[in-house]
Amino acid sequence: MGFYSPQSLVADARRHGVTIRRPDINASRAQADLEPGPHDKPAVRLGLAEIRTIGTDVAELIVERRPDRGYTTLDELTRAVTLTTAQAEALATAGALDTLTGMDARAGTDRRRSLWAAGAAAGPRAGTLPGDAVGLDAPPLPGMSDIELTVADIWATGISPESYPTEFSRRQLDEWGVRTALDLHRIEHGSRVLVAGVVTHRQRPATASGVIFINLEDETGMVNVICSIGLWSRYRRIARGSPSLLIRGVVERAGGAISIVADRIAAVNLIAATPSRDFR
Repeated sequence: MGFYSPQSLVADARRHGVTIRRPDINASRAQADLEPGPHDKPAVRLGLAEIRTIGTDVAELIVERRPDRGYTTLDELTRAVTLTTAQAEALATAGALDTLTGMDARAGTDRRRSLWAAGAAAGPRAGTLPGDAVGLDAPPLPGMSDIELTVADIWATGISPESYPTEFSRRQLDEWGVRTALDLHRIEHGSRVLVAGVVTHRQRPATASGVIFINLEDETGMVNVICSIGLWSRYRRIARGSPSLLIRGVVERAGGAISIVADRIAAVNLIAATPSRDFR
């Protein structure tokens, strides 16, 4: 994916009106692809290979052996393709098996039912009779909340196709006076602000004389943060080790670009965060 993580690319696509759909055992190819979307515009369907533990070889096998009508049950899928327990559970956690039950995936019920059945369906089962596995029928289970679905998506694929982690903490962030990336376009040069988000990058360019750059992302966009040598030294442990940060600093505008010159850094606990890409 180059400089930006898949999560950042997906979040940016969503902000530009692109529909992103999670992996689906019957709709996805091995890699991400386009399919018809709303308002006669294409949507991006995430690929099966991006799911934790699946990889390209297993994903291609799932697609190759998929019936024209699609898989109808987890039993049918695992008789066609041998999956380990970890692989079956990862498919379920990613929501890729939601379509097998035909229920409302947003309620999270399908995800819990699939997870319940994943272990029972895993292992070598090629050539076995339909319905021979025990434990595929789940009891009534509570649905997953939007927060739980987001955490599950990020764990399984590193991508949350329908939301961003900061959304679930926005009420608290607003109470603290935290400004979004979008807000910064309306704030004057020299103003002191609070910003917060998931850390996507930590950079130390060789030409920057020791200055560190941190990229934060929230549901509205990216924030570039400039850390002096002294500030980085003071907050190094938090700034380097926390997946999401709360930063106070001064708005700096230069040539159309907006940055925050940091003067204080603190860790902030968001619902979920993806790994950052950092200097060595």
